[in-house]
Amino acid sequence: MDRKPVDVMVVNFNTASLLQPMFDALRQADSEKLASYLVVDNASVDDSVERMAQVCPEALLLSNKKNVGFGRANNQLLAHLKGKYALLLNTDAFVAADSLAKTIEYMDNHPECGVLGVRLEGRDGDLQPSCRYFPTPLNVFVGRTGLGRFFPGLKMVDEMTWDHGSVRECDWLPGCFYLVRREVLDQVGLFDPRYFLYYEEVDHCKRVKEAGWKVVFYPHTTVVHIGGESSKSVSELEAASRQISSYQIESELLYFRKHHGVAGLALHMLLVCVGDLILALKALLKGRGRAAIRACWRHCQTTWSLLFKTRFASQPTR
Repeated sequence: MDRKPVDVMVVNFNTASLLQPMFDALRQADSEKLASYLVVDNASVDDSVERMAQVCPEALLLSNKKNVGFGRANNQLLAHLKGKYALLLNTDAFVAADSLAKTIEYMDNHPECGVLGVRLEGRDGDLQPSCRYFPTPLNVFVGRTGLGRFFPGLKMVDEMTWDHGSVRECDWLPGCFYLVRREVLDQVGLFDPRYFLYYEEVDHCKRVKEAGWKVVFYPHTTVVHIGGESSKSVSELEAASRQISSYQIESELLYFRKHHGVAGLALHMLLVCVGDLILALKALLKGRGRAAIRACWRHCQTTWSLLFKTRFASQPTR
């Protein structure tokens, strides 16, 4: 039997209801000819494992006893790759009928492309951020505080004003549809296991580009991404939506220390404090009440707490 060109890598966490429509979309995209399926269940407490056996019995399925995080779970599948490409696909991302064929063809014809992403849309057809700039302490600060008019020309992480109809190089791509060349994985690996959730793709694309590969946005096929389903399930199951933001805060700290050094981390911490003060003053002036002001204080407090728990962003907490 001929080796299929792409291995579709899926990490599932409490999204049993999405497995059937996700695999249905893949099969409509000719995946039975083009793809093999590799799945990690990250200690789901719903019936995901049983549902997988019904929905896609031909998939290689690894079942974790505990949730090891998005990056580490994907890394578990590296040893099982056989194809020329690996496609990281979220359970809440539904490919179009031409997505696999078109993106594989582009990669085949552009050997300099290491990672490829596509146009992402929501359920209602609204364009989602599909092609992003690297975060910096400054653009994260400006994005949080809404002070963009004071920083003309600053590249924001999610810049939506450009033409999304043309192929273009970019800094990084969302991991809900993330097609990566096997040679890239052999050269630079996949995800830094220190990121439990968030910033995995940012860090990976930075390393891919530093190794001389291109990261490319390809607009000629669309993936519908409903977004946030795994995060939603974490929130519901743990009854702690605050915890979701703490994952992002921790990953942000680890990323800035790794790629911007101690000076960049110090600048980030300064801007976090200034940003929360600005947001608290805005809340006060607009009469939003004490809850909004307390939220700013909690964000600042959590960030400083995680700075110390991660030993100044040198190691993860989990």
